[in-house]
Amino acid sequence: MVQQVAENINFPQEEEKILQTWNKLNCFQECLKQSKNKPRFTFYDGPPFATGLPHYGHILAGTIKDIVTRFAHQNGFHVDRRFGWDCHGLPVEYEIDKALGIKGPEDVAKMGIAEYNKNCRGIVSVMRLGRWIDFDNDYKTLYPEFMETVWWVFKQLYDKGLVYRGVKVMPFSTACNTPLSNFESHQNYKDVQDPSVIVTFPLEEDENISLVAWTTTPWTLPSNLALCVNPELQYVKVKDKGIKKTFILMEARLVSLYKSESEYEILDRQVDCKLTAFAASFIHAVLLWQSWLNELGRGFPGIVLKGKKYKPLFNYFIKCKENGAFTVVTDNYVKEEEGTGVVHQAPYFGADDYRVCMDFNIIQKDSVPVCPVDASGCFTAEVAEFAGQYVKDADKNIIRALKEQGRLIHVSTFNHNYPFCWRSDTPLIYKAVPSWFVRVEHIVDKLLENNAQCYWVPDFVREKRFGNWLRDARDWAISRNRYWGTPIPLWVSDDFEEVVCIGSVAELEELSGLKVMDLHRESVDHITIPSRCGKGVLHRVSEVFDCWFESGSMPYAQVHYPFDKKREFEDAFPADFIAEGIDQTRGCDGQKMSKRKKNYPDPANIIHSYGADALRLYLINSPVVRAENLRFKEEGVRDVLKDVFLPWYNAYRFLIQNVVILQLKTPVGEFSSSNQIIMRYHFPYPYSQNNGKEFLYSENTVKKSDNIMDKWILSFTQSLIQFFKTEMAAYRLYTVVPRLVKFVDILTNWYVRMNRRRLKAPYTPFITELMYQNLKTLIDPACVQEKNTDSIHYLMLPQVREDLIDNNIESAISRMQSVIELGRVIRDRKTIPVKYPLKEVVIIHQDPQVLEDIRSLEKYILEELNVRQVTLSTDKDRYGIRLRAEPDHMVLGKRLKGAFKSAMAAIKELTSEQLEEFQKTGTIVVEGHELHEEDLRLMYTFNQTVGGSAQFEAHSDSQVLVLLDVTPDQSMVDEGVAREVINRIQKLRKKRNLVPTDEITVYYRAYPEGDYLDTVIKEHTDFIFATIKAALKPYPVPTSKVVLIQEKTQLKGSELEITLAEGTLHHRIEPACAYVNLSICVNGKEQGRNPLLMLLSTDGMVLLENPKGDNKLDFTKLVNAISGIFGVETSKIAVFNEKTELKNQTDLLRFNGKTLHVTSGLAPASNSPDGFLCQYINLQLVNAKPQECLNGVVGTLLLENPVGQNGLTYQGLLHEAGKVFGLRSRRLKLFLDEALTEEITNEISMKTLNTKTLYVHVAPTTAEY
Repeated sequence: MVQQVAENINFPQEEEKILQTWNKLNCFQECLKQSKNKPRFTFYDGPPFATGLPHYGHILAGTIKDIVTRFAHQNGFHVDRRFGWDCHGLPVEYEIDKALGIKGPEDVAKMGIAEYNKNCRGIVSVMRLGRWIDFDNDYKTLYPEFMETVWWVFKQLYDKGLVYRGVKVMPFSTACNTPLSNFESHQNYKDVQDPSVIVTFPLEEDENISLVAWTTTPWTLPSNLALCVNPELQYVKVKDKGIKKTFILMEARLVSLYKSESEYEILDRQVDCKLTAFAASFIHAVLLWQSWLNELGRGFPGIVLKGKKYKPLFNYFIKCKENGAFTVVTDNYVKEEEGTGVVHQAPYFGADDYRVCMDFNIIQKDSVPVCPVDASGCFTAEVAEFAGQYVKDADKNIIRALKEQGRLIHVSTFNHNYPFCWRSDTPLIYKAVPSWFVRVEHIVDKLLENNAQCYWVPDFVREKRFGNWLRDARDWAISRNRYWGTPIPLWVSDDFEEVVCIGSVAELEELSGLKVMDLHRESVDHITIPSRCGKGVLHRVSEVFDCWFESGSMPYAQVHYPFDKKREFEDAFPADFIAEGIDQTRGCDGQKMSKRKKNYPDPANIIHSYGADALRLYLINSPVVRAENLRFKEEGVRDVLKDVFLPWYNAYRFLIQNVVILQLKTPVGEFSSSNQIIMRYHFPYPYSQNNGKEFLYSENTVKKSDNIMDKWILSFTQSLIQFFKTEMAAYRLYTVVPRLVKFVDILTNWYVRMNRRRLKAPYTPFITELMYQNLKTLIDPACVQEKNTDSIHYLMLPQVREDLIDNNIESAISRMQSVIELGRVIRDRKTIPVKYPLKEVVIIHQDPQVLEDIRSLEKYILEELNVRQVTLSTDKDRYGIRLRAEPDHMVLGKRLKGAFKSAMAAIKELTSEQLEEFQKTGTIVVEGHELHEEDLRLMYTFNQTVGGSAQFEAHSDSQVLVLLDVTPDQSMVDEGVAREVINRIQKLRKKRNLVPTDEITVYYRAYPEGDYLDTVIKEHTDFIFATIKAALKPYPVPTSKVVLIQEKTQLKGSELEITLAEGTLHHRIEPACAYVNLSICVNGKEQGRNPLLMLLSTDGMVLLENPKGDNKLDFTKLVNAISGIFGVETSKIAVFNEKTELKNQTDLLRFNGKTLHVTSGLAPASNSPDGFLCQYINLQLVNAKPQECLNGVVGTLLLENPVGQNGLTYQGLLHEAGKVFGLRSRRLKLFLDEALTEEITNEISMKTLNTKTLYVHVAPTTAEY
């Protein structure tokens, strides 16, 4: 049986319970079992690092993978989801080094590689994120089977001639004698002061003219092989007035050498940009070069310097000149923000230097490196003058030598952020180290071709970010000088001339004669292979694979291809889906997330506070899913909980509450109106009902409904399913979440029902399971006989019911929502709460069809905006509406500066017609300046002589214009105060954790008695009762009552005390108006037995007022009413209460609910029990004020009188309802529900209306179209 839902929920705790449910049911394995024979959906899970807790970039990647694979499963596919662990590489070593105090290779050597790697095996972690993944059948990059396939992959590349040995410039720790990865080099940055020098490079053709270059690493100058300039930026030749020398540098960087223009003379500055364009177009033009040689008297772009020879600083590597060294080269990496615009190139000490010198063939891949620095950071004998000196210590000696040579023109210090070794806390250098490479550059076209065949989301990544990276792809350095990784399977001779590549364990065993049980370094480094060329034995190279090479091998290695599952792999290759993250996830300080910096909140704490679902939804709706930046904010996760999950949960709770009401064992007739409302308004899908007590949901027999809200929610749901499937099939997860969130918002504000539950399951698996486990008890077993319904995640996605989609209705509802939202903005602007009713809303639109759509939904507008009347019009001039504009002084003033004053005057002169066009287009030209939406603030003005006495406020969304009459009205203010009282009562109910099925009586006291608040409550007692559905009575509280909760509060200057007490379970529903029962007796006999009067019955009723508070009967009017109803002459009538005869001055209201006896003068022989005799209905006027000097909005109509006589018809009902409220000439509609969704028609049986409250809706006045 469905369980009541608690008012408050702790989402993280509920998620823990759901995890237990999944474990108990073994849900994930059951899903795989159910889908075993379905078509395959292949997913590759690239392995994350198995170190500590992941940051939000990792969590997002896992969430994307989980959502897509859950969707594939629910869409009818079998999806193997093996989890993978990247257990190798530096991140793991980093964690172990911290734990064991490892500082460098010598510490590892002391411990032994075997013991070190043993520790690396142990650090693996997982987070509780609701991701369904196969851990039992996982793969780890440390498994020998995985590593063997990596060897096989590498051998395929080697056999194709794609592997070679070269060098790579890498961050290098001279204290630890080892290169570091980028990961390591980013661990420890510090602000430092380094020497800053500017040195000269005289041109070979004219040593009186020198290029001047800047560097903060003087120790790299002995290894200089080239100078680099920007080909497009402007350079100049200047004469230094102090030292009388001529220099060439970037024009924008003259400030790096001179403080004042008086210190130098520009020999010429080119102002004609035609030469720049010419040079850029004809880079290789020999004539241009010759022209420069003949006449170096102009400013010029950097391209002009290309190929120019210069005199080296030192002659240590003068032989490199034969290969094109000591030449000017060009590249756009040279910027105008620092230095001189001339960058010295030491290709083996800088990544950009290396790349540029390779591009210009100054060095080759197989060149002997110009790298005169050893592993300790000391100069080698190649640089004799500084041999043995630590490079940083040598800076001062190099500067001294340059000064002595006359090549130093400026020296200072430079403050900047510089990387330090995280182990030794010493400065890193960048240094070329030997490395193994895979050739990539020659297959770039093939890579681009394959990339074009992939479907990327977002699609711009394919052509832009990833495509650009592929176009510039360099050969891949795949080796690392580490310990914990897959060893590179190359066995080489000492001179590297003989190389054997191993592709399997069997091959290694065959060549070595040894049994191989594991492939890590401690297991294979000692193995040798006999040389086939007479070079003794071959030893394995010391390097291991970069862990990214292992990740790239994952599709093959996870199944141990080609050694196992060959057919299975080839049938499923390539994958349908992979997810790769662009590292765009930032911490709260805007920097890249870093565990060391602790610049993001611990994910475990976030999940503990808000739950995994909230974090998942926040991340999947973040910009990073669209390849944009995400700055993680904890409050964003909190907002998801507050704005999405709590409203969703409350809607679910409301649903369950109403189901419980349906299932109460109440007598026939009790709650029948509510039953119909709930069944119809909240559950448009079919149900089975057993005497009003059982609710069962079935998808198999959807019933058509004429109610527009039913049609809308069905249509909107099917449109959502259609959109969901289309966008998910296109992997556009970032478009789905806003639509799902909007759907929850619409359900919360407009509709409550259960069919949404499956759509969000892939995104928020916990909360959907939580709700489903309760809601599944309401599913009709007949419609799920052959299905396993233990978990929501076993259910397939619903098929789209296109026959239920009605785009016209969806558009109409959307327009209605726009009107309501605009009206709410006006209320907010005027600080008028929705509790306070207003007279009129005027809706203006140029399209009559739009107005007709709005007219069909006016009852919702009346209710949501709490107005009495809706008026529709196409004529805004009728209301004297004009647009005017005010400039944004801050924005425009800053942009227009001196022109702002004249522009402001012109803006104020813009016509209403011009501004209406601006509303449509978003742009307007004023005084020659193009202005946009953010530049102007539009306001509406009214001509009050046209609009009459009404005080309108307006708002528009450029499609529809809404006017709200905010004219003060005391009766409406009073009703608003009554609503405030209702609000206090309902909050007290909530505070006591009461639900709608709890019967209560509300007692109140407003002090001082007779003041404004007390009067309002008394005048609105029936209105309050109709809303709270509980008896409202003044103090005192009977001592026999059980008090549930009591509270005192202040309201409108009075003290309001409210007490909620237990009520009776089935209280009697009485007429809203005061009444008396009548029993007619003549000559001592019951009049009904006198055949002369020919009456079928002489029992009946008379209403003592109608509407409530109006048309009160005095004794004379009572007698006349009796005569008219029962046909008794007034002269023969005597009226008795029990044995006491009533006289003319009697206050009849004190007999409310009593039975009075009418005789010809004698006292009645016996008393009759009190209680109403005739069938009746109550009336509630909902959207208008009564007329004909009446005030009451609640009334009563008798469906018969006397009993069994004069039965009321449908037309009579409409006519009498109009009479009650003085609205005889107005068109009325009657509804069974306050939401005005179930209209009474002439087909209804009057008997079924007995004791119900009918809601009277007065058709609004509508302006002519």
